Amino acid sequence: MNGATKVGAYVLGLAAVFGGALGIGKVVGPIGDTAAETSHTATGTSHGASGDSHGTDHATAGPAAPGGAGDVPGGLQVSAAGYTLVPRTDVVEPGEAADFRFSVIGPDGRPVTRFTPQHEKKLHFIVVRRDLSGFQHLHPEEKGDGVWSVPLTLPEAGEYRAFADFAPEGARGMTLGMDLSAPGDYRPERLAAPVRTATVDGYTVSLAGDLAPGRTSRLTLSVSKGGKPVTDLEPYLGAYGHLVALRDGDLAYLHVHPDGEPGDGRTAAGPGITFFAEVPSAGAYRLFLDFKHGGTVRTAEFTATAGGATVPEGGPGATDDPAPEKGSEKSPEEGPAGEDSSKSPSPEDSHNPDDHTH
Repeated sequence: MNGATKVGAYVLGLAAVFGGALGIGKVVGPIGDTAAETSHTATGTSHGASGDSHGTDHATAGPAAPGGAGDVPGGLQVSAAGYTLVPRTDVVEPGEAADFRFSVIGPDGRPVTRFTPQHEKKLHFIVVRRDLSGFQHLHPEEKGDGVWSVPLTLPEAGEYRAFADFAPEGARGMTLGMDLSAPGDYRPERLAAPVRTATVDGYTVSLAGDLAPGRTSRLTLSVSKGGKPVTDLEPYLGAYGHLVALRDGDLAYLHVHPDGEPGDGRTAAGPGITFFAEVPSAGAYRLFLDFKHGGTVRTAEFTATAGGATVPEGGPGATDDPAPEKGSEKSPEEGPAGEDSSKSPSPEDSHNPDDHTH
């Protein structure tokens, strides 16, 4: 019996066992708040203090049961506050397009069918390999009876982590995570060293600012092309940029949105996109910035560290020299915070124009 079947088996008794409320307290890595709050805030509040994410309360990324205590970063649990992420399968053949389907089971043991849209979508689906390569930001479609479907290709063999960002109607937003396997010979890529610039499809993205564990950090990512600043970024899902941060080691998840939004009268359409974020601990993090220009969504990737951490050396079988992929090129500039390149196929290869893989 695979992992998906096991999860489905215990979900039926979830409400009885947990009384419909598994309190995990306030979690880091917000994606939303209450059902009544469906639009993006322009206040610039962050994780724990002043960052943005799906929904309007960007200081919490998961359900907070009354009286709950303790901090659990988003995406580390397959089940929280009575909600459980249940895939039809947790094995996907590498390199083959799959109609990947899953459901969110609620506290009553039934599939959830009513969600509060957050940033123009009811559910955001992030997939990345455990070595932090192969990032994909997808938007599944509802197929009825609480079933979600998304075209998914895992490009290479390995162990992957999938995250679902959503807000059940009448409940707080949350991020749940599940493991996926792509069978075959797997050689993990070594996490790239921190640098300050990334390049993707002829665009250069520069990172200013540093992460500090437990404190609000101001990060500004500036986009240029051909040596000229880009000042006409296009809105994408209600913002000029979306930033996902994943902690190396366990893939703890933060989804941060920028300070301000299109049309608020104060936020420029580039070149800089400013974020206020709080990471839960010292460590190495992989940052993925989505931005839209010329009708295409692109992702710039960086490695950044917090609390004096260093990038760990790869274990047995890890490689320093992964094969180059489409849409990725090396930046000659390096510095102490982010890392260059985008590692995945271009957005045009994605099924949905709002989806993109890297």
